[in-house]
Amino acid sequence: MLIRREVPADIPAIREVHNAAFAKPDAPGEPTVEAVLVDALRGCEAWLPRLSLVATGADGAVLGHVVCSRASVDSAPVLGLGPLGVLPTHQRQGVGHALMHAVLAAADALDEPLVVLLGHRDYYPRFGFRPAAELGVVPPVAAWGEHFQARPLAAYTPATRGAFAYAKPFDEV
Repeated sequence: MLIRREVPADIPAIREVHNAAFAKPDAPGEPTVEAVLVDALRGCEAWLPRLSLVATGADGAVLGHVVCSRASVDSAPVLGLGPLGVLPTHQRQGVGHALMHAVLAAADALDEPLVVLLGHRDYYPRFGFRPAAELGVVPPVAAWGEHFQARPLAAYTPATRGAFAYAKPFDEV
């Protein structure tokens, strides 16, 4: 497996990854919110091309995708992570794990202070995520509770506190 930045030729495969990974049993073949979201993010000012990564197999086929986009805590720039998707045939084989480590390392190398996500409480703590409330970061939806998580990076300072806002496409899908 190879982790690399997304290139334009990957766009259809990335869309397929998210459609397959998040398919609803009652709506097979329908575009998923996650696939639509990635396309919308790609077209807005919050898009960070250096933080849109794919995992490819030995044959070069895209197996998974992760993206971070510009978000904010009050007026401070931070990252919103997601979606993270892996083809169902390659789940539980370390693809998502590799993508998470790669995107966090890339974000850290870019001196980003904080990565925030809404996700499973049992999965993301293995990557250093913890409830965002512990860092004073307030979710846009209070009901998200402990599923709303944050991961400080090397450039983080405790002054990064307040209301979190995802990029606009998150509100529009």
